[in-house]
Amino acid sequence: IEVTVMKPAAPRLKTQPNPWKQQSNRRIYENPRIRLDEHEVINPGGGLSHYGKILVKNIDIGIIPLEEHDNTWLVGQYRYVPDCYSWEIPMGGGPLHIDPLESAKRELREETGLNADHWQTLMHLHTSNSVTDERGIVYVATGLTEGETEFEETEDLQLMKLPLEDAIQLVIDGEITDAVSVAGLLRLSINRQFSMKQT
Repeated sequence: IEVTVMKPAAPRLKTQPNPWKQQSNRRIYENPRIRLDEHEVINPGGGLSHYGKILVKNIDIGIIPLEEHDNTWLVGQYRYVPDCYSWEIPMGGGPLHIDPLESAKRELREETGLNADHWQTLMHLHTSNSVTDERGIVYVATGLTEGETEFEETEDLQLMKLPLEDAIQLVIDGEITDAVSVAGLLRLSINRQFSMKQT
């Protein structure tokens, strides 16, 4: 399997040292997926603050599968926390100690029945960096073969095959709102536009 990393060509951004000073840390809650800590900190203005931090025990992994006619797949499911139905790119959590690419292959196969010969790393992102340390990775998967899905007990999923440009339009129209799906589909669209300008 060939893996190609697509690196952004944007100018490098300057960073600054951390202005927050931790005074104490208290564990509030923990389950197999997340941990909630409360930090007592000195904030950048010099005042005392309490900061809730959610530590996530998986990497959020999204996959944009593309077949030869430029069609892709979306997965529909009811999301319990926001209490709404959501159409998304295939995605799931990858344990921190496992290669994210291996987790991506598993998630794609389980949710869509697809296997891919070629994988590209499209982007890395922080999903909600004001409250959680969760990281995300989005891959593009090509060279697809279809098989059987392997839904988990908690998953009641629908699959939709559609042109990639229609999936991107659903993001633009506000019908796809999942952050990783929005970021991945728009990043892929921008990459393609940039490539066209270079030719």
